[in-house]
Amino acid sequence: MVASDGAKPHYKTIALFDVDGTLTVPRKKADQSTLDFLQELRKYVKVGIVGGSDQIKICEQLGPKAPIEYDYLFSENGLVAYKEGEVLAIQSLKKHLGEAKLKELINFVLHYIADLDIPIKRGTFIEFRNGMLNVSPIGRNCSQEERDEFEEFDLKTGIRKKFVGILREKFAHLNLVYSIGGQISFDVFPEGWDKTYCLRFVEEEFSDIHFFGDKTFEGGNDYEIFMSEKTKGHTVTSPVDTVQQCTELFIKPAKEALQC
Repeated sequence: MVASDGAKPHYKTIALFDVDGTLTVPRKKADQSTLDFLQELRKYVKVGIVGGSDQIKICEQLGPKAPIEYDYLFSENGLVAYKEGEVLAIQSLKKHLGEAKLKELINFVLHYIADLDIPIKRGTFIEFRNGMLNVSPIGRNCSQEERDEFEEFDLKTGIRKKFVGILREKFAHLNLVYSIGGQISFDVFPEGWDKTYCLRFVEEEFSDIHFFGDKTFEGGNDYEIFMSEKTKGHTVTSPVDTVQQCTELFIKPAKEALQC
């Protein structure tokens, strides 16, 4: 198969993308120009989305047809996995931990947040997802302005970092991972259920797996997959930077090869 402009797609190469901070401004809808670019990129490589959020939120940001518009869609780090619009697999945190341990963890988190002295609190402090808990000290019901203010406050005070440290010590026996991402929250999931989880669905098919993310620092929710020996990791700073890096890495060389 040949792309419409004559370039050959690299079927052994896949580009995986984080969502917030990589393809979109955090929790915002992607610009149409970014979405158009991703479809153009599919002429050269396979494209996969790897988000920590559930499928509903990813579709809010990338469009309601996201599961069928990309070669792979991995929500909740791949615990809910789609290939070409078809479900590959679904994993469950509730089943993995059991109700008793899960309740113990949730009760502690809610008590901790209740006693936490921060400027404002809103609602939805814990979001129960299929494969993880998303914990927000301010509450996910806050406005964008309040998100921005909390992010600045957190950078100065380390609220999320301290919270995570306490949970790591208190629940060491559960073998959980705590990953700070976005502006207001952090994810809680079993070891091995970070974004590297999605690689099991692509590592046999592709010889080159590229990953693009903004939180690739240690403790960030892109760190594990960025550092994996199975991927070629790329740190980006914005959707514009993502487009520029992919153009230089995939599209420009392919077009230059055609001119030789």
